[in-house]
Amino acid sequence: MIKKGDNKQDILLVGVGGQGIILASDIMGEAALAMGLDVKKTDTLGMAQRGGSVTSHLRMGQAVYAPLISPQGADILLAFEKLEAVRWVNYIRPDGIVIINNHAIPPLSISLGMSVYPTDEAINKSFLQRTNKILMVEGSRETAQLGDVRMLNIFMLGYLSKLSPIKITDYLWKKSLSERLPAKILDINIRAFERGQEAAASVNI
Repeated sequence: MIKKGDNKQDILLVGVGGQGIILASDIMGEAALAMGLDVKKTDTLGMAQRGGSVTSHLRMGQAVYAPLISPQGADILLAFEKLEAVRWVNYIRPDGIVIINNHAIPPLSISLGMSVYPTDEAINKSFLQRTNKILMVEGSRETAQLGDVRMLNIFMLGYLSKLSPIKITDYLWKKSLSERLPAKILDINIRAFERGQEAAASVNI
């Protein structure tokens, strides 16, 4: 259980439609509730089914009174796509943690040549004004090797689980996964979660 006085944790999950951002947020929120935390969350789908921006504000702690994270208030920005990370840079708090899946899904404006996708150097520079805790993760490549890139959201949760100051037990993580995922794909998704944990095991921030 969470002890009295433990800090709140504000996590902003961002990406595009089809990447499972809302499901990932639901899984973490339910695991946090089972741990005894107060949890509030709100989701914005936009044109999610067409690859548009998707965000989920997830706040948890001893007592949480509002679902929305304020600008410069996110302890962790978990980005499933690189450009979406840049879109939400102003939400990361000073010295916060930024976890970015190293994968580009160019929006229509870039595909039509109306704008240019930012370089990795430009992406890092946008965050260095706020924090040097920037982690580029090969989530899409890792899940492709496992056999299905649709498990990216679960891989990213596994990675996050090793870095969040609030430590949800593996038992509660996997219990939440089992309650949200069909039995026929549970085992491979648990493997994706564990692969994410392995990828984060050597990170020191």
